[in-house]
Amino acid sequence: MDVSKELIRSIVEKVLAESAGTAAPAEPYKEKDPSGIIKITTDKVETERFEQDGVYLKDVVTLEEAPRMGAGLMELKDGTSFEWTLTYDEYDCVVEGTLEIEINGNVLTAKPGEIIYIPKGSHIHFQTPNYAKYWYFVYPANWAEL
Repeated sequence: MDVSKELIRSIVEKVLAESAGTAAPAEPYKEKDPSGIIKITTDKVETERFEQDGVYLKDVVTLEEAPRMGAGLMELKDGTSFEWTLTYDEYDCVVEGTLEIEINGNVLTAKPGEIIYIPKGSHIHFQTPNYAKYWYFVYPANWAEL
């Protein structure tokens, strides 16, 4: 394998930038203080496709950073509905659009600025008539392992 001078230069520049603190952070929306406090710049968070078309999310803290509570941003697009059973307690705070939580044939609707609490063990449908963007906060944080 031939290694070019350009490749070596690129690697050295990246290492120097990282050590000088001038490299772009891997998570540009997150600022961490040594005390453990974390600031999230919400308009910089970009969601990624989840398990189903129309569902996008981004967990904004890791278990190492926040072992007891989880947080993230979710978007439902194009009238999406998906079924979910919660193994944790969750608060959803709507930022844009309309979020609907269907449970036992009833639908609770939230608009921007409104919060929905969903207790552990609930079997629901997250849905939207057209679009919803909301922050979720979960306890415990290791929901995927429960």
